[in-house]
Amino acid sequence: MATPPARKAILDLYASTLRTAKSFNSYNFRTYFVRRTEDTFRGIQAEHDPIKLSHAYNEAVKELSVLRRCAVMNQLYGGARLAVEEQSEVRT
Repeated sequence: MATPPARKAILDLYASTLRTAKSFNSYNFRTYFVRRTEDTFRGIQAEHDPIKLSHAYNEAVKELSVLRRCAVMNQLYGGARLAVEEQSEVRT
C-alpha cells in the first residue's frame, strides 16, 4: 500500500507551484496557470485514496518542473504589458 505524501509536502508543493505560476510576465499565461494550479490542488485536496493521492502528487511535481522552465522562457521573451494589467507609471 502506498503511503500518501504528508500534508506539509502538499502545501509546500502548492506554494511553489503558485509562486512559479505568478512569475510569468504574460498576463494570459499567468492567470491561466494560477487558475490551473488552484484547480489541480482542489482535486488533490478532495482525494482520499492514498494511491491516487500519491499519483496526483507525483504528477504535480512533474508539472512544477515543466512550469518552472516555461516561466523562465516567458521571462526571457516576455512582451509588453496589456491594457488590463496594472501600469507602473501614471500618465498626467
